[in-house]
Amino acid sequence: MTTSIRSRTHSWPKGHWNWPIKVTHKHGLRDGEMIHVGGQVDLDPVGNVLHQGNLAAQTKAVVGHIGKVLGELGADLADVVKLTAFYVNDGSGDEQAFLADIGRLLPAGARPVITAVPLPALAYAGMVVEIEAVAMRAADGKRIERTTVDVPGLAKLPEPFAHALRAGEMIYTSGLSADLASGSMHAPGDLIEQSRFVMERIGDALATFGADHQDAVKINIFYTGGGTFEDWQGAARVRAAFYEEPGPAATGIPVPRQADPDNRTRIEITAMRGLDGKRLPRTHVWPKDHWDWPIHLPYKHGLKCGSKIFIGGQVALTPKGEVIKPDDMVAQTRIAMEMIRRVLEGFGAGFDDVVKVLSCYEGKASAEVLHDNLSIRSACFTEPGPASTGVPFPALAYEGMVIEIDIYAIKH
Repeated sequence: MTTSIRSRTHSWPKGHWNWPIKVTHKHGLRDGEMIHVGGQVDLDPVGNVLHQGNLAAQTKAVVGHIGKVLGELGADLADVVKLTAFYVNDGSGDEQAFLADIGRLLPAGARPVITAVPLPALAYAGMVVEIEAVAMRAADGKRIERTTVDVPGLAKLPEPFAHALRAGEMIYTSGLSADLASGSMHAPGDLIEQSRFVMERIGDALATFGADHQDAVKINIFYTGGGTFEDWQGAARVRAAFYEEPGPAATGIPVPRQADPDNRTRIEITAMRGLDGKRLPRTHVWPKDHWDWPIHLPYKHGLKCGSKIFIGGQVALTPKGEVIKPDDMVAQTRIAMEMIRRVLEGFGAGFDDVVKVLSCYEGKASAEVLHDNLSIRSACFTEPGPASTGVPFPALAYEGMVIEIDIYAIKH
C-alpha cells in the first residue's frame, strides 16, 4: 500500500512485516529522487521473528523486503546507492561472506556502497540482521547515472560493492576501515592512527569526484569502545582536524568489536557537490544553549544543503557535555527528540519534514527496551510517518547516556 502526502509517497506493502506495537513509521518514503527504506528485518505481520538465528535465511528475506518497498515507490534494487547492515557477530562470524551473500541478492549492474556493523544482538531475540537502504530514481522514472570508485591501497569489498559512489549531487562512501589491499591491517589495534588513515583515504575517494572533506554533510563513525570519554576523544580530535568550521553533522557510536580484531574504526561519509563541480551553499544550526561535546569539535548539530537536512546524533547532554537523566531511557528519548525539534525549527522545518530516523540505544535483544524509545519517537510524528531503524548497542559514547537519535529530513 502506498500513501501520498505533499510531494511524498510512503510504502507499506500488503502483508509486510510489522512491529508488535502500533507506530506511525512506514517502511519506505520517497521525496523526489530520494528514497529511504527503514531497517528491514525478518518478522511476520504480527511481529514474530522468522528463521530465528539463521543469518543466511534472514538476509535473503530482508533483501527481498527492501525490493518490495522500493517497488511500491517506483524503484528497484538496481537503484540502491547505499546499504547499512547491522548484524549479529560474536567474533566468530565471517563478515566478508555475509557481505557476499547480500551482494548475490542484488541485480546485475547494482554497485552500491555498504557499511556493515557487527553487534552482539539486535532488537528482538533471534533477529540477527537488519538492513536499511537509500535509493535514487529520477522523478521522470529514469535511472540516475552513477559513478563508483575503489580507493587504491584499500582492500576491495566483496562484489558488487564499491568504496564510494556518486549519483547526481550525492556522494556516499562505504564504511571504510584500515584494511589494506595487501591483506594486512594498517596500524593494528591503533584507533587514533587508523582514524587518521581512513580519513585520508576518504579524502582520496572524494577527490575522484572533484570533491573534498569540506563537501561532507554527514559523518558516521562506528569505533571500538566501551562507552567512555577516553575511548573516543583522541580519535575525535584526529577526525576533526580534517574539517574547517563549520563542519558536517556527526554521529559516533561505539561497538564492542569489529569483525577483524585488529580493526578499531569504520567511517562513512555523505557529501554533496554541484553537478557543475562547484561547492554547494549550505546553512548550519546550533540552537541557543544546545548540548555540546566535552571537547571542541567543528561539527554542527544541523546542516541544510539544498532541500536536504542532516542532523547529527542527538542526545541528552548539557551545554557542558554532562549526561542528563543518566540511564533513564524514557527521559533521554524525550530530551533527544526535543533537541531534534529545536534543530529542525532552526531551518524552518518540523517533524513532518523528517524522512528517516536512526535510533541507537543501549540494550540487548529486548522488545521492551526498543518499545520504550520507539513509542516515544513514533508519537512525535503524524501518520504517515518517516522510515525508521532501531538498533541496540552494548554502550554509547558516554557513561549513563542510553540513546542517540540520528535524523534526515527534506524541506523544500
